[in-house]
Amino acid sequence: MRIIRAAKVLTGRPGEVIENGEILIDGPRIVSVGPRGSAGEAGEVLDLPGHTVLPGLVDAHVHLGFDPQVDPVTRRSAESDAHLLLRMAENARKLVSAGVTTARDLGARGFLDLALRDAVEEGLAVGPHIVAATRPITITGGHCWYMGGEADDEAAIRRVARENLRAGADCLKVMASGGQMTPGAPPSWVPQYGTEQLRAVVEEAATRGKGVAAHAHAHAAIRSAVEAGVTTIEHCTFFTPSGHRYDPKLVELVAASGTYVCPTVHGVFDRLRRVHGEETLDAWLSGVARMREAGVRQIAGTDAGFAVGEVANPTDGYVGGLEVFAMAGYRNAEIIELATVLAADACGVGEVAGSLDPGKRADLIAVAGDPLERIADLRNLSLVLVSGRSVTQAGVDTTTLSVG
Repeated sequence: MRIIRAAKVLTGRPGEVIENGEILIDGPRIVSVGPRGSAGEAGEVLDLPGHTVLPGLVDAHVHLGFDPQVDPVTRRSAESDAHLLLRMAENARKLVSAGVTTARDLGARGFLDLALRDAVEEGLAVGPHIVAATRPITITGGHCWYMGGEADDEAAIRRVARENLRAGADCLKVMASGGQMTPGAPPSWVPQYGTEQLRAVVEEAATRGKGVAAHAHAHAAIRSAVEAGVTTIEHCTFFTPSGHRYDPKLVELVAASGTYVCPTVHGVFDRLRRVHGEETLDAWLSGVARMREAGVRQIAGTDAGFAVGEVANPTDGYVGGLEVFAMAGYRNAEIIELATVLAADACGVGEVAGSLDPGKRADLIAVAGDPLERIADLRNLSLVLVSGRSVTQAGVDTTTLSVG
């Protein structure tokens, strides 16, 4: 048993602040959370004056197998699974170094994300808990076809979904629209699947109690994702051939459904504005702000791994994405909630992670300062626990290009 004390403890839910608080941990689990003295006695006490303790952060959309320097299509034949798995392990280490204790990997070839997930849980690798989607379901030659999840009709869609689930997938990923990162694939504003095909994915996931993440940029793809009952809509950019076009009626539908939206807000927003111009990026950010105002449940996810518009999106740049949510009008307490409680729930792990509550995993971070006042203080990490194990990575660096 050990006690962690801090000037402030945040449970993750807005308004729940314990001044001069403490947390009692027994192995991988939280026993109690309360004011100083409430935990009784313990064999080990860690006192962190001037610090805030809060739940470990959740990145709901990462690609641990990618980097901004190597074309993933080329890597499919040029990089061995063994080498790629090492790249993924280094990205996982970088991610946890930013305070991320749970990450949802939304696309990996060869079920390597499952191997890394299990290695982290066994203590053979350093990283966050991984929620693995394995191979994204996509049309032949569609967005991210090179990961091995191609399926064109309902029978094939169900087959790929069942194969992923049989292998041990924690959720399913489906490419409801095209994307910009796959040469020769349909562009972002073109739907790849209709409502009935997406519903087949949802039905297969439901047989194992799993959720579905739908990559959807196009208006029609966003609508179909809601109608099919997916758990999360990824990106939700309202792309058209002429750029971003916000649709308030469609957003009302998303909000009313309760479907989570992961707008993949990342920390390279300012660089993208400088490189690609302000108009398009500001329209996108305005859409994030308007979805908040409409009551859409948005969550934190960075799409780390891909280069965004040829600008590297580093795996350990997580807090930069939270600062962009602040630019969209979110208050700091809301940002912490969407990066912990809401993101964990959307990823299907809300019962064991995302908030500091008795019985949940001891996934927590301690930062110098107060992120309720300054969200940038989340970079001042002094402690990172994953299921009670200290994995703090301060001062560790490598030369790999895996994080840009």
